[in-house]
Parts: sequence; structure tokens; C-alpha cells
Amino acid sequence: MPIIAANDGTQLYWRQWGSGAPMLFVSALGCGSAMWDYQFAEFGDNGVRCIALDRRGHGRSDQPARGYDFDTFADDLAKLIESLDLKDITLVSHSMGSGDVVRYLSRHGGKRVARVILIAPTTPMLLQTDDNPGGIPRERFEALWALWRRDYPSWVASALPPFFVPETSPAMMRWGATILQAPVPVALACSRVLVEADFRAEMRQIDVPTMIVQGDRDCSVPLEVGGLRSAELIAGSTLKIYPGAPHGLLYTHMEALHADMWAFMRGTHRPDPSTRRASESRIPAGPIAR
Repeated sequence: MPIIAANDGTQLYWRQWGSGAPMLFVSALGCGSAMWDYQFAEFGDNGVRCIALDRRGHGRSDQPARGYDFDTFADDLAKLIESLDLKDITLVSHSMGSGDVVRYLSRHGGKRVARVILIAPTTPMLLQTDDNPGGIPRERFEALWALWRRDYPSWVASALPPFFVPETSPAMMRWGATILQAPVPVALACSRVLVEADFRAEMRQIDVPTMIVQGDRDCSVPLEVGGLRSAELIAGSTLKIYPGAPHGLLYTHMEALHADMWAFMRGTHRPDPSTRRASESRIPAGPIAR
């Protein structure tokens, strides 16, 4: 089983599929690397080396009682990248993984990274504060954490339908529940650090080509909180908004997403750092997974 040792000795599981230029996938909160199965099949079978890490506490990685912070998550990514000597990486994240990617770039630089794709990002800042009035009130997170401590499975059951779309098959929704591979204490620790994080200053310094993709019916992270704000902060970034797409758009709008990812990988260039406006496009919704 492929394992690397983190700086603190935590054993981290990683997996790969295909060969070619490296594409490193960074998972959402609570999700193991299995969440990228469909992307591994698409890109790994077509000349790309797909790699994903089980974040500490998730999947087949160790579950230590420490290290659930973005500095450590970024250092874990750096350890994998350096151990495999990856270069010209396409870094792809979903949801919380956007924070891991941003912190990796701010702590370790972008010399090994060719481009970044943020899918339904939680960046730049979720929590509503005096200087972030458009964020989500703390009371909503406190209620969520109370439910997780009391009955996590009931939350999973209620969160699945809005993660997908009504046309999604029951089988696909059942599969979606299986990608959650973190125990409740780990999920709580990750969620708390996610809610408290502020990536605004770091995102202004990103100078690698970046594409941001989010749906306008994302019930987990509103477009106005995630994708729109992230695109405003990353110079020269491209924002693609999928009408009708939920947080799980990497499954429900798979064909459109993969096409946009291929196009971005084949045609991007480094933006002018003096440019502060993101390019934006609203594209028709792609085929829905059934």
C-alpha cells in the first residue's frame, strides 16, 4: 500500500492511476481520495498521472489526535509532492480542498505547480465577521456541529439530496455517502478550522493560472461566498458558473466539467499579476449523472 510519512510521523495513504503529466486531487472535508474516482477514470485513461492523498484522519491514512490545521494539511501535500518529485502539477481541489491548495502555495510556493482548478471552493472566508459581512453566521455552524455530535448519520442523509440534483439516481446518491471516510471527531476538527480560516491575503498573492468552477445552486457554499469572492482575489483567474449545478457538480455536471478542465489544461498561460479582474463565463448546464 503506498504510504508516505508526514513531518510528524503520521502515515498518509496515497493512490495513483495513469501516467503522464501529474494531476494532484485534493479532497473535500470528510471525503477520502475515492471521491475522485470518476476524474481518475477520465484523465488517468487519457495520458495524465492522477494522484490523490487521503487527508490525515481520512480514508486509509492515520487518524492522529493532532494536526488538523491548514498549515499541516499544506505540509502533508508538500511532503507527497516532494517525495514523488512532482513537477508541472495541475492541482485540483473540491470544497475544503481549496484551502489546502491556497495554503500550500503560500507556504511552499508555486514552482512545482503549472495550474490550479478550484471546484466549489470554500475560500476565501466562510465566517461572517465585521470585515466579512457577506459570510455565514457562526450560529449556523454551531447548530451544524451540535447535530454532528448528536446524530451524524442523519445529517449525511439530509445533506445528500441537495449535494446532487433530483435526476441523480438513488444508486449514485448511495455511492456518494460512501466517499465520506472520516470519523466524527476528525470531521468536527476539520470543520472548525475551515470555518475560522481566512485566506484573503494569501489569495491575492497567487500567480499561477487558476480556474474556478461553481454552480449557482450550491447549498453548501453559496456562490457569492465561495467562487465569486475567490475569483475577485486571484489575479487573472477564470470563473465558470454552471447554472443549476449543486455542490456535487463534479458528479452531476461531469461532462461539462471534464471538458472545461481539459481545455484549461491545454490552453492556459500565466496571467499578468497587475490584472485584478477575473474572467467570468456562465455556461449551459452539462449532462446530469443518472
